[in-house]
Amino acid sequence: MLSYRHQFHAGNVSDVFKHALLSRLLIALARKDKPYFMLDTHAGLGLYDLEHPWSQKTEEWQSGIGRIWERTDAPEALKPYLDAVRAENTDGRLRHYPGSPRIARKLMRPTDRLALCELNKDDYATLKAVFAHARHTAIHNQDGFSAIRAFLPPQERRGLTFIDASFDQADEFARIVRSTKEAHARFATGTIAVWYPLMAPSAMQAFARSLQGAGLPKTLQLELTVHPDDWTEHIRGSGMVIVNPPFGLDKEARPLLDWLWQALSPQKEGGTRCDWLVSE
Repeated sequence: MLSYRHQFHAGNVSDVFKHALLSRLLIALARKDKPYFMLDTHAGLGLYDLEHPWSQKTEEWQSGIGRIWERTDAPEALKPYLDAVRAENTDGRLRHYPGSPRIARKLMRPTDRLALCELNKDDYATLKAVFAHARHTAIHNQDGFSAIRAFLPPQERRGLTFIDASFDQADEFARIVRSTKEAHARFATGTIAVWYPLMAPSAMQAFARSLQGAGLPKTLQLELTVHPDDWTEHIRGSGMVIVNPPFGLDKEARPLLDWLWQALSPQKEGGTRCDWLVSE
């Protein structure tokens, strides 16, 4: 179980991994002319100040976005994400880090619709201020898991459900599996992306088995860690399962994750995963 406010961890290795993949999912959705819908179930603040005392206390961003945002050799697949970060730091100094809502709105087209859910009242107020003038963007002060019932299926009939839970409850993996099943049942043609922290190997194996037994369609599992399996100082890495991924995402993700691992793991610890958890 984790218990934290994301301000402590904004821009860390897990954020880079998560948001790089999110950018590829949104770009894939935009290949078709028709508008799409995105539901972000745990939206957070939307934009993070890396000079905030909480970020300064951990300085996790320095080993994440701090290592790559000025790299000139980044692969093409990573550039939309890096451009979204640079857009928040127009003076060339890394101070602000965009959360998933801000990255999403940057990459979405004006006609695409975004729904953001945040349960914490203070974070909700900040999120609402960040998106005060954004069109086709709705902010809701509610539990993200209940939002699946409230907002799916969307009128667009195409889109992404992005589940990025805080993992502050002991049964979070079980809730994730239930919510993923419900999202698919309500919106079978949509893509579902679920971020998760890497815990003990036994917990991760149980999580994978639960997803495999959930009756889901093709599901891709991606992971990135820069620490060995016995690392205990903090989470050793994170993963994302993607239900109904865009065609070709697996082939695109492998070199992208390999580049990120090389850039973010100077000790060359950890590694990457790109496997089909549920094949066609």
